[in-house]
Amino acid sequence: MIAVLLMVAAWPLARTVLFSLTNANLSELAQWQFIGIANYRYLLTDPLWWRAVGNTLVFTIVSVGLETVLGLIIALALDAHMPGRGLLRAAVLIPWAIPTVVSAKMWGWMLHDLHGVVNAMLLAIGLIDRPLAWLANPTLSMAAVIAVDVWKATPFMALLILAALQVLPREIYEAARVDGVNPVRVFFRITLPLIRPALLVAVIFRGLDALRVFDIVYVLTGNNENTATMSVYARQQLVDFQDVGFGSAAATGLFMVVAIATVIVICAGRLHVGTNGDTR
Repeated sequence: MIAVLLMVAAWPLARTVLFSLTNANLSELAQWQFIGIANYRYLLTDPLWWRAVGNTLVFTIVSVGLETVLGLIIALALDAHMPGRGLLRAAVLIPWAIPTVVSAKMWGWMLHDLHGVVNAMLLAIGLIDRPLAWLANPTLSMAAVIAVDVWKATPFMALLILAALQVLPREIYEAARVDGVNPVRVFFRITLPLIRPALLVAVIFRGLDALRVFDIVYVLTGNNENTATMSVYARQQLVDFQDVGFGSAAATGLFMVVAIATVIVICAGRLHVGTNGDTR
């Protein structure tokens, strides 16, 4: 396993960091020169990079937050004993099972400003008086991308949370019911603390995916600076501009942001309040 990880993760990462310290170009990759941290200095002064960082953080916080809340609601509903529960579980997973590029292209057609079904439905019920350019409007494009990602990834969150709910000891709930504890109090005092480890894992997994998101954003809006994430920015430098050195610096910056965010979430998840009210 260590050997495989070295080949598929450590070596590409090390090579990317190495290229980030050079002026390598895609057309003449072998003829590079060492330039130190010049790429990083320019990266930190590029307003488009910081805008991409901001877009990525907004996308991550909003989408993962919505997916967690909706996934928890769906998981609680699917955990209840009701007819057709197995069929509902299978149906909920359909958006997650569709390949990301396929679902993004499908939603791109649905959100088309002239021929999209979303505008047609909103016009039919009178919520809007003219078609909206969902993927071109600077104020709507990010919201549209987030909505598509929430539709796509919420089943994943629901699946992980449902798995945690399935293994909870039912005796605790029976005792709470006998004692007449309010269902809302049961949820916040029993269910939520017990599924907290699984919930934290789900948030970390989705947070990592959201921070390095590329395909769904690029398919829907391309290099639009209103929605461009760090991955889209790095890809533009590497492929469109063929600047391997600067693009590698952007990719390394993305790696650092993901690593820092992961450490913060893990450390925050370990905090708990003791019996005497002190935070540990």
